[in-house]
Amino acid sequence: QVQLVESGGGLVQAGDSLRLSCAASGRTFSSDTMAWFRQAPGKEREFVAGIAVYTDSVKGRFTVSRDYGKNTVYLQMNSLKPEDTAVYYCAAKYGIITSTEPRRYDYWGQGTQVTVSS
Repeated sequence: QVQLVESGGGLVQAGDSLRLSCAASGRTFSSDTMAWFRQAPGKEREFVAGIAVYTDSVKGRFTVSRDYGKNTVYLQMNSLKPEDTAVYYCAAKYGIITSTEPRRYDYWGQGTQVTVSS
């Protein structure tokens, strides 16, 4: 059974940093894609970042990295803004091409809340 488990969310102030982690189990995703999405209240789930692919609003502030030995993907978030407040989800899909469409992903974590106060 494949599981993705996120951790690292929390309440921070604007300008602070957080690092989210997503540990995968039940399958090795070394040849597949892992990415981060987020969903704010009342909004649709949106793509945030994959390896070397970032939505415009986080470019220069967020960085995705992977530890293939630990089957884990990270999202380093710097210079956080109140508009970054959302539930952040880790997702995985078969294949090496990163997609920005949630429907393309086969597995999802349960989400971790990130709240940025002004």
